[in-house]
Amino acid sequence: MFLQSPLKFSGSTVLCIGDVMLDHFIYGQVDRISPESPIPVLRQQHQFSMLGGAGNVMRNMLALGGQVIFISVIGDDATGQTLKNQLKSLTNVQSQLITETNRQTIQKTRFIAQGQQLLRVDEEVVLPCTKASQEQILTAVQQFLPACQAVVLSDYHKGLFTEDLSQILIEHIRLQDPHIPIVVDPKGRHYDRYKGATIITPNLKELSEVAGYSIKSQEGILKESHRLQHDLNIDSVLVTQGAQGMTLVEKEGQSHFFPAQTREVYDVSGAGDTVVAALALGLASGYLLKESCYLANEAAGIAVGKVGTATVSSEELENSLNQHHGGSYKQKIVDVHQAHDLLKRWRHQGLKIGFTNGCFDLLHLGHLHILRQSAQACDKLVLGLNTDASIKRLKGEQRPIQNQQTRAMVLAALGMVDAVILFDEDTPLELIKALQPDVLVKGADYTVDRVVGADLVQARGGRVLLVDLQEGHSTTNTVAKMKLAG
Repeated sequence: MFLQSPLKFSGSTVLCIGDVMLDHFIYGQVDRISPESPIPVLRQQHQFSMLGGAGNVMRNMLALGGQVIFISVIGDDATGQTLKNQLKSLTNVQSQLITETNRQTIQKTRFIAQGQQLLRVDEEVVLPCTKASQEQILTAVQQFLPACQAVVLSDYHKGLFTEDLSQILIEHIRLQDPHIPIVVDPKGRHYDRYKGATIITPNLKELSEVAGYSIKSQEGILKESHRLQHDLNIDSVLVTQGAQGMTLVEKEGQSHFFPAQTREVYDVSGAGDTVVAALALGLASGYLLKESCYLANEAAGIAVGKVGTATVSSEELENSLNQHHGGSYKQKIVDVHQAHDLLKRWRHQGLKIGFTNGCFDLLHLGHLHILRQSAQACDKLVLGLNTDASIKRLKGEQRPIQNQQTRAMVLAALGMVDAVILFDEDTPLELIKALQPDVLVKGADYTVDRVVGADLVQARGGRVLLVDLQEGHSTTNTVAKMKLAG
């Protein structure tokens, strides 16, 4: 399936209602076993928090370029205040968090070392939301629905969706706007509460729980999906199957299987949220259901290649789509934020990151020699490339010969280069500070004390590699020969 780039997500608004929680991550190093008990001792290095549950669905829609109106229930506590503060820091989102004095805001804390999760601690007491809160939710939906093109009900079974509220919400939405897509991420064994939704997105385990037996074939998926469609008056069912992919069963009886995109899986946390976000935003933006599911499958493939409950940006999704249509090298051209995600993933694998930089105007044998030596010194090579403006300041108004986009694309097409980042400064110092490479490579016409960023890399335990130059090969010489010949 081919979807024209750029994706048309901006300007679309989704109403997202669901159980919000705080995901807290504590990272550290394990070097020994406790003398008190046979358990690892985690030496804490850093920690951070992010919106989880329905909040992660919202974060993914924002990352993809959509706008969100978010409704949830929290407690009157410090965790709830942290959630509020995080929401305030986001753009393109309008939120209504209803506070209940007797509710505990849910927090899930994960302890992680060497890329492995050691322990998860859940702070939660599941209580149904009060009648007063339900009334506030219904009032908010009536107020905000006219500005939205799709609705998500993200049910984490944490109390917001009571026995009655899901069905009442769907009925109210249908009365107000009969045609708006309603996407439900279901939980539990009883799906009657989701009657009248447009599409539900159970995973294979959840579908098996509802069916009452372990489903192990596409025939079983189709059978139980058709049953749910008939019993619940639901248009479509999208069943996610992890590494196997996804199956869409439409109202007309048609089914479509979307194989998972072949990638290394590092963390499946939040992949289901990414599916729901991309699916809902696709429908809100006018894509057909099959097209929206295709986008959701592609986005999920990106999400599982990241560490933690990470979001997927519209740029990453477009790059991934382009990769399957002959544009794979283009995805290597990244900005600093995208590079940060790449390096985080590579370091999670224990890979050594190398960095070199230059103008690379008119690629020649000398350039290839430096790049080859750089790639051999590391597992992943990041190349910092001077922008056109930077080169003009360094080499004069007549340079560069090739513009920055051309130079970046030529370098990205080389198998030995894993990422290309343009930088506008005269030196790559700020880029080196941001990336913190393990190996810094320059030509042997430098000495270590003259290599920009050498002190930073060495201070972190990294090394500086000076590569012998190939004599007689330079862009300046090539340009001079061209002038003589012309």
